[in-house]
Amino acid sequence: MHTKQGPAGAKLAFQPSLKGRALRLLGQREHTRSELERKLRAHEQEPGTLARALDELQAQGYLDERRAAESLVHRRASQLGATRLRQEMQDKGLGRELIEQTLAGLKDSELTRAREVWRRKFDAAPTTPHERAKQTRFLLARGFSAEVVRRVLGGDPSDE
Repeated sequence: MHTKQGPAGAKLAFQPSLKGRALRLLGQREHTRSELERKLRAHEQEPGTLARALDELQAQGYLDERRAAESLVHRRASQLGATRLRQEMQDKGLGRELIEQTLAGLKDSELTRAREVWRRKFDAAPTTPHERAKQTRFLLARGFSAEVVRRVLGGDPSDE
């Protein structure tokens, strides 16, 4: 919050508009409409002003759900599997069809990405059941499917 000097030296608080706040958030990273609504709801003075501000930003191209989905995948795909990415997109309020379209391009790279995530963390095949369980949990928690995890930990050279 910025302050300005008012009459008689009193400090006046400057409150950015809802649109200004939304633009500031969008300048940091892409956001979905649902995220912006959640983050800005507390700043709405009159009912309906937030929806109008977001409608305007959407009409001007500043707010774009497809761009937000692609941005999330671009930032997170090197660390997460499709299951976790799907969950994050749902949490951000993206529609099922958009999520499926965005994730469709990742199917071919899922095994390669899982191997890279595994290598960064372990880089050695499990030698005991305990190690195998630990590595399995790690990859599953990052959203890789059980089949992909089996292939990564199985070390089958034909999977390369």
